[in-house]
Order: sequence, then C-alpha cells, then structure tokens
Amino acid sequence: MFKLLKEDIDVVFDQDPAARSYLEVLLTYSGLHAVWSHRLAHAFYKKKLYFAARAISQISRFFTGIEIHPGAKIGRRFFIDHGMGVVIGETCEIGDNVTVFQGVTLGGTGKEKGKRHPTIKDNALIATGAKVLGSITIGVNSKIGAGSVVLQDVPDHSTVVGIPGRVVIRNGMKIKRDLNHTDLPDPVSDRFRILEEEILKLKAEIDHIKEGKKEDGDQALQHADSRKGSI
Repeated sequence: MFKLLKEDIDVVFDQDPAARSYLEVLLTYSGLHAVWSHRLAHAFYKKKLYFAARAISQISRFFTGIEIHPGAKIGRRFFIDHGMGVVIGETCEIGDNVTVFQGVTLGGTGKEKGKRHPTIKDNALIATGAKVLGSITIGVNSKIGAGSVVLQDVPDHSTVVGIPGRVVIRNGMKIKRDLNHTDLPDPVSDRFRILEEEILKLKAEIDHIKEGKKEDGDQALQHADSRKGSI
C-alpha cells in the first residue's frame, strides 16, 4: 500500500513540472487527494460496504471537485492534472500510467446496462474537456485531444480529435483525410425529412379516418331514407 501511495506521489513529479516539493504535493494537489480517496472508497466497495464507499467518494468530490465512482477500477500511477470537473463512472476501467486533465468525463451514454463506461488502456492520455462515452476502449499509448467527444473504440497508438472524435494519427503516421465536401451528411435536413415523412403518415391516417366516418354517415343516411320509404 505504501509503495502504491509513493508511486502516486512520484507520478506527480514526473508529469507536472510545477511540482516543487513533497510537502506541496501532499497538501495542495487535489488530483492526488481524489486518487487516494478513491483507493480507500474502492476498498470499501469491494467489501460491499457501498454506503461507506459512496460517502467517501462524495466527501472527496466536495473538497476536490473530482467525482470518481467507488466502483471504478484504476491502475497504478494514475495522474489527474488540475482535476476540477473530472467525472469517472462506475464501470470505468483505467490501466497503468494514465493521465487525465480537467473537465474530462469518462461516462456512459444512458443506453447501456452492465458495463457502460469506457476502458482506458495503459499509457493513455485524455486531454482537457474530452468526453469518452459508452462501453468503448481507448487503446494503449493513445491520446484524446482537448474537447473531443469519443463514442467509438480507439486503436492502440492513436491520436483522436474532434466532435465526434476521429483518428488523425495511428502508429506515428497521419491518417489521410477525405476532402470530399459535396456529399457530407446534413443532420438538419435529415431531421426535416424524417418529420415530413411522419407528417405525411399522420395525414394519410387522418384522411383514412375521415373516409371511414363519411362512409358510416352515408350508410346512416341510406338507412334513414329506406325507413322513410317504407313508412
């Protein structure tokens, strides 16, 4: 345990050039406090002491601004730089030597059950404000650019940027971009087309109902006329 705690301190000096002394890191680094609180909360979680685990997690969130669910599995030498606004979900799995910056979300999409949060492999880096959502895998030595939204698996040794995230570098080689801009998808036009189709279906159903009522009315009139003739 003490070896693990020392590794958590050492990684701060490795990753942050602003770190000057052990005392400064111990007292002022919220990312380190959040990681240590999570290790304690996770120990309670594994013993099925869920309330105690969540209580520790929420107290840590209050003081650090970093929310890590006690069920998340986090490897060695995990470093959260600055940290404010970081959210890590319950079924998230994080490997060794992973670095996360402020504003990062490792969350779900709200659609899955069971394993619904990302798996982050060893030596990955998730930059400021990135959102990695769903039960996807971020490969070994991969980097997620600042502000990116990643919804699909990322191969090993890749760099991803953009919304939605796309691989721009793989194994040190730039990925050739498709510059065709004549057939780009237009989500607004697609949505209007879907709405138009739904309106036409509703109109057809209303016309069908009106025709049915008209036929019923005609039959009623014919029946009334036949009764008058018999009288």
